[in-house]
Amino acid sequence: MSNTIAFNSSDPDITQSDALYARAVGLIPSQTQTLAKGAGQYVRGVAPKFAARAKGAHLWDVDGNQYIDYNMGIGPISLGYGYPRVDDAIRAQLDDGITFSLVHPLEVEVAELLREVIPNAEMVRYSKSGNDVTSAAVRLARAFTGRSTVLCCGYHGWHDWYISTTDRNRGIPQAVRDLTYTLNYNDIASVIDALDDDTACVILEPVVFDAPENNFLQELKAACERNGTLLIFDEMWTGFRLALGGAQEYFGVKADMACFSKAIANGMPLSVLTGRADVMSLCEKDVFFFTTFGGEALSLAAAKATIEEMREERVHDYLFAQGRRLKDGVNMLAAEFDMPYVQCKGYDCRSIVTFDISAGNPLLMKSFVQQELIRRGILWSGFHNMSFSHSDTDIEHTLAVYREVLPMLKTAVDAGTIETALRGEPVEPVFRKTGHFHTKAKQKAA
Repeated sequence: MSNTIAFNSSDPDITQSDALYARAVGLIPSQTQTLAKGAGQYVRGVAPKFAARAKGAHLWDVDGNQYIDYNMGIGPISLGYGYPRVDDAIRAQLDDGITFSLVHPLEVEVAELLREVIPNAEMVRYSKSGNDVTSAAVRLARAFTGRSTVLCCGYHGWHDWYISTTDRNRGIPQAVRDLTYTLNYNDIASVIDALDDDTACVILEPVVFDAPENNFLQELKAACERNGTLLIFDEMWTGFRLALGGAQEYFGVKADMACFSKAIANGMPLSVLTGRADVMSLCEKDVFFFTTFGGEALSLAAAKATIEEMREERVHDYLFAQGRRLKDGVNMLAAEFDMPYVQCKGYDCRSIVTFDISAGNPLLMKSFVQQELIRRGILWSGFHNMSFSHSDTDIEHTLAVYREVLPMLKTAVDAGTIETALRGEPVEPVFRKTGHFHTKAKQKAA
């Protein structure tokens, strides 16, 4: 019998998941198209590997096990799986067609809507993945400024200009690697030191889990303006979650360009680049950024329905309220059980549970908690990516599970038995090196 969202007595049966995985080995590199969905991000031997269906905030794997999902498609599911208003819009558009030989009216209608809700969205360009629009923004910045160097902070996709800064940079020429450097969040002094007369842009996730300190974003904007450098916000995670207008609205800082995807269309593939008209207008002739599927109408219909629903229902307020219950609940439990090495931090709409190295290997602690949450019907990779479909019942069950699992973790930590308590292989790190990627040396005084 399949596991449900309950205090199940055994791990879920993953026979069908394992069979599909075996078929993928040698056929699909890493057996996944999205690294965060792959088997390496879950405890192997315990966690499911393949999903069959989902509805609301719940997901069923191919073996029929049911879970409360806190990954939500690794970000795109902002309203919920199978959300009626969005799916109805997709079905209605499907009757008229998907991709056409002429521009579709939805391209204009959605652009107008984005201009209404996103600060500084004077012009708009569509594509399909977040990588597309972050890379387009960097190219536009280089074209507009006549400069070459990029400073970045966060994760920006697989394209050469960014991934060259990580330890997964094989196949990228050294000349390309030498044009992008990383900076440390909340360290404005190091940013100012790194800015020079060849810095085309600073691109960053405006916030991940740590809040900006000492007006970091405002100071960053001012430093870029003084240096003639463009500021680009990568709002894949913050867009339509922190606020309807994303981090620019939430923090009151206007970037020269901003990049969106994930939450914008509730799971349909769409990415958007917005920004200043004088910069974006270079896409008219000087900068080539055109795609066959940029105007694909099903995704645009989904985006229109999603954004309108978010605006009418004030979805971001709900995400914050439900997420706050989870975050505060986990932290109260950690305090109750005297576990200072466990902390839930971040913004209420998207928080992360962290494990301090002082108590042991953080990946092993995360793996232990993950395997126990999965047994009890919660699909979890350390995050709480909130959606409009996470119900009070979902939150209550999750906190009840944390109340049972955190003392189990404490017992294993105190006994030094974390590794032996795992019933499968632990979670793998995404990058072998996790910090100080290709940082730019402090500039010498003239």
